Amino acid sequence: MADNFCFDNEGTCSESVSFRIDKGRVRSVEFAGGCDGNLTGLVRLVEGMEALEVVRTLKGIPCGGKATSCPDQLAKAIEQALNDVAAREEKK
Repeated sequence: MADNFCFDNEGTCSESVSFRIDKGRVRSVEFAGGCDGNLTGLVRLVEGMEALEVVRTLKGIPCGGKATSCPDQLAKAIEQALNDVAAREEKK
């Protein structure tokens, strides 16, 4: 079963990111706003990757003088989504 998620980004040009996690893999990533070319490339690279691998690869990447970036925000969103799914499963 695929879970759909949407998160508001903080500290980046992009406003939000939405995606699905299907059988542990990241699918259908879409950013609202931001740098179209860079984000299109990012989306194509992470499509189908294992969610935990995306987090390990992208978390902590800064942008210019900022402490975060669109890749970092995606990693944080996926990490939060995985935590949400795990918490939901524990309640069952």
